[in-house]
Amino acid sequence: MTTPAGFDELIHPPTRLSLMALLAATEWAEFSFLRESIELTDSALSKQVSTLVEAGYAEVRKEGAGRRRRTLVTLTPRGRTAFDGHVEALRQLVDRALSRSTAT
Repeated sequence: MTTPAGFDELIHPPTRLSLMALLAATEWAEFSFLRESIELTDSALSKQVSTLVEAGYAEVRKEGAGRRRRTLVTLTPRGRTAFDGHVEALRQLVDRALSRSTAT
């Protein structure tokens, strides 16, 4: 079976896929919300966000100062396109598997 166009190895690992899905559902998300939602440590989430930033899929913005400092994360247009393409590729894989299982 060939991998459908749009399948993205960078997005596919479960933690990154969860992160991308959360970011796709909002304009900006607070780091603390992402950390609690995905149940990661600060350092593990930071590493995943950095990977997405390096790929051009996410952007980080820091607001405030001192104890009131917040870190916000958003998908870039490139990240949204990549996520949408990956989701479509997953749908195609599932559809193919389902059509093969019902044909036998």
